[in-house]
Amino acid sequence: MTASLARVLTIEEFLELPYIEESPAWEYIDGVAIQKPMPKTRHLLLQMRLLTEINRHSETHTALPELRCTFAGRSVVPDIAVIPWSQIQVNEVGEPEDNFMAAPDWSIEILSPAQKANRVIDNLLHCLKYGCRLGWMLDPDDYSVLIFTPHQEPTVCREGCKLPVLEEVDLELTAQQVFGWLKIN
Repeated sequence: MTASLARVLTIEEFLELPYIEESPAWEYIDGVAIQKPMPKTRHLLLQMRLLTEINRHSETHTALPELRCTFAGRSVVPDIAVIPWSQIQVNEVGEPEDNFMAAPDWSIEILSPAQKANRVIDNLLHCLKYGCRLGWMLDPDDYSVLIFTPHQEPTVCREGCKLPVLEEVDLELTAQQVFGWLKIN
């Protein structure tokens, strides 16, 4: 079950809350703080493999797990945020700033059994509205990936369907390959 705080908050009040970075992370949507569900084994295996594959196949972008992205009145924490290295703000000593204040180029969500699909879809649509170029919602129970791109209807990929990736990521994957990572031999 997903926890939420009923009190309406400003985004500034939300970002000052001491527990929002605890696991599982909290998100800010329409004035309300909502805690994401705790990921389970299948979720974590898919997340780990996707992070590894995306990072191995791009020099211009990095895939980061659970990166808080605060922009356009929301603060969301995609399971995987793929962002350009050039968009990471650095401090005076050349290290990355802790707060990422933009939409990721590619937002990947892995649906958990306790998660509401419409809430995840709402976050992906918000990301697309404010600059995200690609969104995936993986459903491990259905072995499908719902694909979101700007100004187009969502599409569903299953089995041998080739999954779209950012053009800067030299990676070819099918839904079958991704969900095949769940098979333990």
